Amino acid sequence: MTETMLVVLGLWLVSLFLGLPLFAGLGLASFAFVWQAGIPLGIVPQKMAQAANSFPLLAAPLFILMGNVMNASGVTERIFRFATAAVGWLRGGLCHANILASVIFAGMSGSAVADAGGIGTIEIKAMRDAGYDDETAASVTAASATIGPIIPPSLPMVIYAVSADVSIGALFLAGVIPGLLMAGALMALVVVVSRRKGLPREPFPGMRTLARAFAEAFLSLLTPVILFGGLISGLFTPTEAAAVAAGYALLLGLVIYRSLPLAHLPRLLAETVETTGVVLALLMTATALAWCLSLSRIPQMLGPMIVATVGDPLLFLLAVNLVLLLVGMVMEAIAAMLVLVPILVPAAAGFGIDPVHFGLIFVLNLMIGTITPPVGIVLFVTARIAGMPFDRLSRAIVPWLAPLVAVLLAVTLYPPLAIWLPRLVLG
Repeated sequence: MTETMLVVLGLWLVSLFLGLPLFAGLGLASFAFVWQAGIPLGIVPQKMAQAANSFPLLAAPLFILMGNVMNASGVTERIFRFATAAVGWLRGGLCHANILASVIFAGMSGSAVADAGGIGTIEIKAMRDAGYDDETAASVTAASATIGPIIPPSLPMVIYAVSADVSIGALFLAGVIPGLLMAGALMALVVVVSRRKGLPREPFPGMRTLARAFAEAFLSLLTPVILFGGLISGLFTPTEAAAVAAGYALLLGLVIYRSLPLAHLPRLLAETVETTGVVLALLMTATALAWCLSLSRIPQMLGPMIVATVGDPLLFLLAVNLVLLLVGMVMEAIAAMLVLVPILVPAAAGFGIDPVHFGLIFVLNLMIGTITPPVGIVLFVTARIAGMPFDRLSRAIVPWLAPLVAVLLAVTLYPPLAIWLPRLVLG
């Protein structure tokens, strides 16, 4: 069976280069393996159905709906106004406001693309109007968007947790400190860039303006507080938290702010279903192929082989970082996660690496990959919003990768940055 799976994987890789949709390639590879192995073909749909029949996976469409509602109801504008009033008076203040707004929005959307495509539109326009160059405005927006899936809630963490059988709540908590470190590292680079480029500084708006901006954004700012507080207190599970968040977003947009017309709701629901369908198709077909991989015993053989070859957990983690950063350059994050989790997670377990620590490293690597060419999806979204060529933004983003990689190395070398808070809260 091992030889059969190796041939099937080779053909699958060829199909990717020929442009076959990823979910179709994964599904066809699964059918090809079971057919060659003499297993009834009906087992593949069964495994796909089992993957979809998952209670934790219900969090995915609910978090997607929440992000769509927040974007459409003008919540993002309130958040950015508050962030600008809070830190816009610093040199390069709109860069700082951009990052702070992403931290706040991260506690709502859980998606780097939602961050870049939602609040990023407002941020880039405001920075251009204030005299910032296009490269700075777009690159800061793209870099800060990677914080979205690290600070809970997080769609990639939900997908990883379901795929690797790890606690969603523990992964959510593990992302808080690294996410704040990412923001701090990016702001430190803003200080350096501001001095070199002479970026503008806005006058302090006054406490009255700051208080008014805070009051306007207060109910929006409560969203991450409600989610985080509910998770820590045990009031609801991560899946239930997604339902609470989606309901709260609808309450803000439809009832309190009244900024979301009821007629727009069908469109938002359709967009949510479309995005969920793409994610679910990938997850179902990848789960079927992962079962085939397990049956072929390739992960079971690779795990001990990697442990015996590398021999040291730290060297293994550094090698995984390098591999995932390279994979992130050419493959979409969730797709890469679904393909590599069955191979790398057993190897990490063989080294005795904490599964929550490894999960955070996994997700953080792939989020950095979303802003690295040639297939950085957040770069594509940001370039389209900014109306600038992709290659120009690809060059501009390079300095902003350094602080993110520095945080990645810090989390890799010092596991308590990831596992201290989950252990404190969950025991």
